[in-house]
Amino acid sequence: TLTAYRQDLTQFLEHIDAAQINTVAAITPGHIYDFLAALRRNGLRPASLTRKAVSMKMWMQFLCREGFRDDDPTQALGALKAPLRLPTTLSLPEIERLMHAPPQDTPEGLRDRAMLETMYGCGLRVSELVDLKSDAVDLRAGLVRPFGKGRKERQVPLGDGVRETLTAYLASGRPKLLAKKPPTSARFVTSHGGPMTRQHFFLLMKTYARQAGITKRISPHVLRHSFATHLLSGGADLRAIQEMLGHASVQTTQRYTRVDVARLREVYDRTHPRA
Repeated sequence: TLTAYRQDLTQFLEHIDAAQINTVAAITPGHIYDFLAALRRNGLRPASLTRKAVSMKMWMQFLCREGFRDDDPTQALGALKAPLRLPTTLSLPEIERLMHAPPQDTPEGLRDRAMLETMYGCGLRVSELVDLKSDAVDLRAGLVRPFGKGRKERQVPLGDGVRETLTAYLASGRPKLLAKKPPTSARFVTSHGGPMTRQHFFLLMKTYARQAGITKRISPHVLRHSFATHLLSGGADLRAIQEMLGHASVQTTQRYTRVDVARLREVYDRTHPRA
């Protein structure tokens, strides 16, 4: 989130720099409108456009609070609300194909399979996945303890598939990746011995999705969405899903009920003779 806000503000500062605006006090509502209009013309999605506007609102509120401005030019934007978009999820056959895409005869493949299984099997955020330390996974107890937003720790059960792939990776893959390299507490490591990064894992996942014949817009968060949606489809309690996802509010989790209704509608339209 911080990275996204930083990118938004950097992009806006480049825009006003091109307009030869040298102080934050000289920024007007017109500069903000021009910036957002240019992004819209370039095809930026409504949700992303809203986030950029929110980034500027927060920044301007900070500048006013700290005494760098007397007024907030973003007030002219009015209330901002991103349109509701249902999360992208993978079907069970797509999940199976994705999980079997990494080769199992290389240490990197063992790692990647374990990461995919852990992310889907535990519903982790990608930042939680790459930040996992060795002591955060208890294979014997069948639990993983990720640190979520606000450094809040939670416990999530490990399924058999996650345990099996983690065991194989820890027994064979990780030792080979760390051979003749300094020890590290990172659970998932690269061939250079350093911790896996979000960007690296995203690229790996895109490659495996392409190999698996998945044409949907893919990202690590799609596995988290799929985790929640498949649990809900299987009859899991919404509060339990909230706890496993680490959502502060059940309202955030409730969006998956809309995904499930959409899936049921798709099945109905495809199979009912009077649909």
